This record gives sequence, C-alpha cells and structure tokens, in this order.
Amino acid sequence: MSVEPRFDATIHAPNRLRICALLDAVQSAEFATVQEKLDVSASVLSKHVAVLVDAGYVQQRRATRNTRQRVWLSLTDAGRSAYQGHVAALRAIVAGGTEPSGESAARH
Repeated sequence: MSVEPRFDATIHAPNRLRICALLDAVQSAEFATVQEKLDVSASVLSKHVAVLVDAGYVQQRRATRNTRQRVWLSLTDAGRSAYQGHVAALRAIVAGGTEPSGESAARH
C-alpha cells in the first residue's frame, strides 16, 4: 500500500518530526525514554507533545509503576498516517518531484 505524500506543518518542526519518527517505530514509548533519545528537557518535550496531542496525532497514557507515575506516548492512527505522508512528501521534495499536496509553498 502506497502512502500519499502530504506535507504537514505540525509534524515538520524538528523535535516533533523526531518524536513522530521514534513513535512510528514502536507501539508506545515512555516519556522519559523519548526525552532521553531526543536529548531535550522535559519541558521542551512536553510542549511538543502537547501540540501533537492537540492535533490528534499522539496520545498519552498514564500508568503507575513501582509507585511512580509514568507517561506513555503513542501515535494515533491519524498521527501515523500524517507522519508517513509527511515523510513521503519530504522524499518527493528531495527526489525533485512535484510539489506535494497539503500545506505547501503558500507558507514560504
């Protein structure tokens, strides 16, 4: 099944793109693990996760483990589709293809 290239300005911000890339490879990841992999502060990660949650791309699940509250992050189906479409759009741009659909050059 082919993914339709679609540029997504919400995902395009470097840290949000990295969050989506990490979450696309797994079913879910603990907040602290994502923070460590991206090498960002908790507040920076929280800010970007909030944008992705508001867009409907990421969901958070809270769970208590060893008496500590943990937050698990995962891509929603819409988030996974948007991320994969965004990656396809970036590949089309790099390959010199036509302008991908979605939020395009109008913002440049």
